[in-house]
Amino acid sequence: MPVNAMTSDYRARRDRLRSEVAELASPPDVVVVSDLVNVRYLSGFTGSNGAVLIGAESSADRICTDGRYRTQVGEQAGDLEALIARDCLTELALHARDAGAVTIGFEADAVTVSSHRSLAARLADGVDAAPTLEPLVGAVQRLRMVKDAGEIELLRQACAIGDKALGAIIERGIIRPGATEREVARSLEWEMYALGADDIAFETIVAAGANSAVPHHRPTGATLADGDFVKIDFGAVVGGYHSDMTRTYVLGRAADWQREIYDLVATAQAAGRAALRPGAELRGVDAAARSVIADAGHGEHYVHGLGHGVGLQIHEAPGIGALATGTLPCGAAVTVEPGVYLPGRGGVRIEDTLVVAGPEAGDAPELLTATDKTFTVI
Repeated sequence: MPVNAMTSDYRARRDRLRSEVAELASPPDVVVVSDLVNVRYLSGFTGSNGAVLIGAESSADRICTDGRYRTQVGEQAGDLEALIARDCLTELALHARDAGAVTIGFEADAVTVSSHRSLAARLADGVDAAPTLEPLVGAVQRLRMVKDAGEIELLRQACAIGDKALGAIIERGIIRPGATEREVARSLEWEMYALGADDIAFETIVAAGANSAVPHHRPTGATLADGDFVKIDFGAVVGGYHSDMTRTYVLGRAADWQREIYDLVATAQAAGRAALRPGAELRGVDAAARSVIADAGHGEHYVHGLGHGVGLQIHEAPGIGALATGTLPCGAAVTVEPGVYLPGRGGVRIEDTLVVAGPEAGDAPELLTATDKTFTVI
């Protein structure tokens, strides 16, 4: 789906932000969005320098970038009037001031203290009364939790590429004794590119043997051997949207303890998936899976949260963990990825990407990662 084909989606997202801001106790007159991921979400623009101005009315919306992207911004965000400047945050804030804005909202989690001081000084330069800068935290990120139909379709495509790529390297015998973790990882990444991925979602994790007990092990020259757990965590990017999946296999021959740990994680993962319901407490979803592992005596071997949101970033809101606050919204795309890690022996993680669905789907989440999760010896 070409980015510029989604113009109406970007307009709708800006309108949603406008409505959210209007409902604040003291809403600013305008908001300047400068986090580049949020700029892309609201406009479609993918350059490395940019910001978006959201006014009280859509006619006041503007985008800014520098001269390198003059053509690109017209192609990707042609429905917005573009200002060309190097310091886009300041340029849009000055534009808003000169248009009469008394209060200007900014992304406090994206603007440094130094940039804030500089911006405040520029706004005060040459005027009797400078606009007030109002900090906003997580406003666009909260909107991004709920995916629209176009976003979900891109997530489906990214997940499908991951499924096909993993199946292809298994079929070709890439995961075999003597292969290195790095060789398997790079083969999987190139397969995703060959299948149409725009990028990889993150550095692929391939962890064999004792390394599989390290949750975020980076692949090395370590060789795979018979009897190893082989944990593979990876994803593809399509249209800016990330997939995320983990599968764990045993190479050659399996021991009883490996089957037991795998079955435990699979049971916990199923419980976590079943708990994905609109309105469910985030910490309650985590507890549904965590309690399975804790009751089996492996609570200390499960060292991370159950999952996280995925979308334009590989890790985004909502976070699903024991300390999480809030509830799951309908339309959130999240992972469910419990694990058990036995230091010096090996570990298992099973991860899927799912979309939280509403009553029309019986409240059952849509599973986007289809690769079989049955205990498998390669």
